[in-house]
Amino acid sequence: MTARPLWQGRALALIGIVLVAFSLRSAVASLSPVIDHVAEDFPVPPVVIGLIGAAPPVCFAVFGLLTPLFERRFGLERVAVTAIALMAAGMLLRGFAGESVGLLASTALVFAGVGSGNVLLPPLVKKYFPDRIGLMMTVYSTTLAVSTFLPPLVAVPVADSLGWRVSLGMWGVVAAVALVPWVALLLRERNSPMVAPVEPDEPDDIDPTDGRHDIQDAVAVATGPIATAPANPRYFARLWRLPLAWALALVFGTSSTMAYVSFAWMPTMLVDIGGVTPATAGLLLSLFALVGLPCSMVVPILVVKYQATRPLFFVGVVGGLVGLAGFLFAPTMALPLWVGIFGLSAIMFPLSLVLLSIRARTPESAVALSGFVQSIGYAIAAVFPLLIGMLHETTAGWQVPIFVVAAVLVLSIPAGIVARRRTIEDEWERRRGRW
Repeated sequence: MTARPLWQGRALALIGIVLVAFSLRSAVASLSPVIDHVAEDFPVPPVVIGLIGAAPPVCFAVFGLLTPLFERRFGLERVAVTAIALMAAGMLLRGFAGESVGLLASTALVFAGVGSGNVLLPPLVKKYFPDRIGLMMTVYSTTLAVSTFLPPLVAVPVADSLGWRVSLGMWGVVAAVALVPWVALLLRERNSPMVAPVEPDEPDDIDPTDGRHDIQDAVAVATGPIATAPANPRYFARLWRLPLAWALALVFGTSSTMAYVSFAWMPTMLVDIGGVTPATAGLLLSLFALVGLPCSMVVPILVVKYQATRPLFFVGVVGGLVGLAGFLFAPTMALPLWVGIFGLSAIMFPLSLVLLSIRARTPESAVALSGFVQSIGYAIAAVFPLLIGMLHETTAGWQVPIFVVAAVLVLSIPAGIVARRRTIEDEWERRRGRW
């Protein structure tokens, strides 16, 4: 099959995917840099900041499980439009918040939409671009990366010049614009006869040992959020008894913990311990996010082609610990260096995602493994932004919270060792017989 031009008959879908992907991460990264500006208008207790930091993983876990049910009932585009509308409404409402509870409620609304969007975008790419999946995943992942480090760069300057309400609300305008192509596609689909989807020209007898296909599949998994779907309950139940499944869940949970604690608390922490301005703290948060971009591009290939799971994992752990040590013992010296080194902990995110694709033999067992790892990992990550906020408020400092984050990295080391070259089927058969 000859791939048709990227724009032919699907320009709206391309624009819609890019706009939604941008909104998924900008929703997370745009609030914490301006929290000091918000606090000038009304009190924002550390507990509330912790709850805001915990909202993404909680919503990702809950709506990651519910969205497939809604999609089967109402259809892909309808649920996508609803999710985008929730994101847009929540981000716009954040700009009108008059107290901390309203800020928290609107943020929860944002992440309800983001949690659904995480699940919907990969199947939307597959539906509209089955002949260009590799290219679209590259576009998708690049947009996610840009929307992670761009909001902290511009949030504080906009808040300084136009106010924090504009700084928060403007991202809702982007999400609202993303509604346009999807509403148009929904209307066009309603008024058009059904057309059989185009399937990619891929032979049925691909050799599973062909490293080229493994790398392509691994990169596709590692560059976007995990799409959950109903898995075989029998497979899912078995995973609770497999150390390998728990190891992968803990690696994923550690990665998510580093990310969401950083997005919730890093700007405030850097202002307090490093003596920098909020604008500089936002810039440094962008640096932390930017380190993850090359990691997402390189890690999948290194894991699949060179089996570098353990070396990459330990680079992530050691980088995280060195960065935290810099925050603790020399916060006013070379602060950007410590932020950049701590950003190496982002290696664990693409690492954990690519392992989901190569630690299972079949798509069905991969879905079960993905659901298990996502549920456990996000549950772990949801605890720590709130815990760090409580510890900071209780101790009136950052030493204890930094030690707690370091302890998470250290305690994840056995999980990184267990995540060796073996599938969950191999693990089960070695321990209990036929999978």
